[in-house]
Amino acid sequence: STGASEDPSVTLFREYLRIDTVHPKPDYLGLACQKVEVCQGRVVLILTWQGTNPRLRSVLLNSHTDVVPVFEEHWTYPPFEAVKDSQGNIYARGAQDMKCVSIQYLEAIRRLKAEGKCFARTIHLTFVPDEEVGGHKGMEMFVQRPEFRALNVGFALDEGLASPSDTFSVFYGEKSPWWIKVKCAGSPGHGSRFISNTAAEKMAFEEQVAAWCRGAGDGVTYEFHQKCMDQHVTSTEESDPWWKAFSGVCRDMKLQLKLEIFPAATDSRYIRAAGHPAIGFSPMNCTPVLLHDHNEFLNEQVFLRGIDIYARLLPALASVPPLPAEG
Repeated sequence: STGASEDPSVTLFREYLRIDTVHPKPDYLGLACQKVEVCQGRVVLILTWQGTNPRLRSVLLNSHTDVVPVFEEHWTYPPFEAVKDSQGNIYARGAQDMKCVSIQYLEAIRRLKAEGKCFARTIHLTFVPDEEVGGHKGMEMFVQRPEFRALNVGFALDEGLASPSDTFSVFYGEKSPWWIKVKCAGSPGHGSRFISNTAAEKMAFEEQVAAWCRGAGDGVTYEFHQKCMDQHVTSTEESDPWWKAFSGVCRDMKLQLKLEIFPAATDSRYIRAAGHPAIGFSPMNCTPVLLHDHNEFLNEQVFLRGIDIYARLLPALASVPPLPAEG
């Protein structure tokens, strides 16, 4: 249960975790709100904190509202009740991936607005609906729309991973996923019969997919459900103004960073492919990696520290001086 002494940010985080992939209230924090239905039933929510110089490129804070399925029999606590144990660990699907980051963005902005802060660059928050199933009806379609181009993105932050050590993982690129459907036709019949030309007989798993199909004979086809060839990476050179702002805050806060290629795929790949630098970063160190796993949890102190980190990162990024291309 929520104790009287619980930090309001933690309470909000737990409330969000109890919602089964529903967007935050559009009037939250008094930010300008826009909903973009990229296809039927798939809505991207945009919240905007207007900067003092709108012609400068903006900072985009992206997160996804969807979560992966659960097998409740393997969970210690119900996965959508956000139970907090005596150690302050909050158990829920989405605790790490990635409802924590969504609320950390919002709570950092709440703090900065309460302090009367304003910055030259506009900050946009996007909440996308289907990252966990490839982003095809979310960010992939959104980056092609005029509403995305109107955001005038200069730099983006998106999800990262927890880190079991003291270091914070920072992702400047990611692997390129290929999802392939192979169709192999063959003669049917009971397995006890020695039937020739069966589908299983045709498939040789040690060869490449194309070789399988060429050598298998008639009736074997394959199609890509997803074939990502993009290899864009974001600069982590100190000469890059966006990275300089990001890494400078981390140095000032004595955060040890580990630069990595993301081991899977996130919506950052669509942002990078559209020509915008993007960093994957979820400030969760000293935390086991439990995304998509049973008993996913995040400790409340790690969560609150993340708000402190974003409250330092956002002013730095939103105050990057005008770049040469911006006049």
